[in-house]
Amino acid sequence: MGIKTVAVYSEADSDALHTVLADEAVCIGPPSSMESYLKIPSIIAAAQVTGAEAVHPGYGFLAENAEFSEICADSEIKFIGPSPTMINQMGDKAFAKKTMRKVGVPVVPGSDGLVKDVSTAKSIAKEIGYPVMLKASAGGGGKGMRIVREESEMENAFQTASTEAKAAFNNGALYLEKFIENPRHVEIQIVGDSHGNVYAYGERDCTIQRRHQKLIEESPSPVITDEIRSKMSEAAILGAQSVNYEGAGTVEFVVDKELNFYFIEMNTRIQVEHPVTEMIQNVDLIKQQIAVAAGEKIPNIPSGKPNGHAIEFRINAEDPEKDFRPSPGHIDYLHFPGGFGVRIDSHVYNDYVIPPYYDSLIAKMIIWGENRNHAIARAKRAFEEFNVEGIKTTIPFHEKVLTNENFISGNFDTSFIDKYFKI
Repeated sequence: MGIKTVAVYSEADSDALHTVLADEAVCIGPPSSMESYLKIPSIIAAAQVTGAEAVHPGYGFLAENAEFSEICADSEIKFIGPSPTMINQMGDKAFAKKTMRKVGVPVVPGSDGLVKDVSTAKSIAKEIGYPVMLKASAGGGGKGMRIVREESEMENAFQTASTEAKAAFNNGALYLEKFIENPRHVEIQIVGDSHGNVYAYGERDCTIQRRHQKLIEESPSPVITDEIRSKMSEAAILGAQSVNYEGAGTVEFVVDKELNFYFIEMNTRIQVEHPVTEMIQNVDLIKQQIAVAAGEKIPNIPSGKPNGHAIEFRINAEDPEKDFRPSPGHIDYLHFPGGFGVRIDSHVYNDYVIPPYYDSLIAKMIIWGENRNHAIARAKRAFEEFNVEGIKTTIPFHEKVLTNENFISGNFDTSFIDKYFKI
């Protein structure tokens, strides 16, 4: 797009690839995220010193932080994402449920807003029935989430979830909702601009999860029909239009065995799995974000029909044979697969040292095929080429999933790993 870039990095990420590829790079603090990537004054200072006109917040840390969006605006720096009002309405999951309920979108039963204390949580849970789920209002990525199956578990779960949320997002607020057993997790990608346009780019099935952390995402979903896709897309657009949503975002649903869908949250940011949509919709969602932030109309209007099938595999620095224990360290040798229909997004390289401070994601492999079976076959071949030495990764996990009959047939839910899969 001809736009010069400035990378910000902590001392732990001084050798990260983005610091090399950007036009300029600014160190914003020590390894602790609270002293670097979550420290708003340091990021604003980096933008001001370098003359940056905009900040792209990525998909972690401050990406859904209304205060950060507001401070950017006050500092005359464009936040590539929603306004503070939009983030508060939709990024805050408790408020988002209220908003969706008002416009007629099906919502999972739960608290009307934030749950202020344990006794309130117990009261709501008793009313809607166990099991319930405690969720971080400002969260994502499985942080600050706990399933509570009976009242005796509530106090410990509440304290643990709140503490975890505070550490991850600097916000310990929680909300509560009915836990739907063994659902599928399906989300709709939307993009809205400042001219009132909102478009849906189809669904992503993010059902394969471990501890609420997505591991494999695909589109189209193996179970969603054209009729259900249309209804979910209409619901997502309706919800986004109700708050004049601007930017890229994801409206997330749980889908039960009868294919009834219920809104659970909206992510007011780009998602880790956005390349899945890009591969089947022929769109660059990051370019869309930047164009919308610059005041342009959405340049690529989706056809609504997926072209082929795409699957994303998250490659984490974890040892799946030891309960996915983190495996930071030195990469002795690295070879990425290639060929038609194979895309690798990564920040690592030969001789890179993975620090122990942040998320364990080191690469994403996105596979495109003419149909789902073709994509699975191509993924198997690509993993045969994928070689990482010096650390443990989740590649063996993915290879075993690809041979699992329940995965191949599309017969799975969010309990897939616990129910069918043993590595």
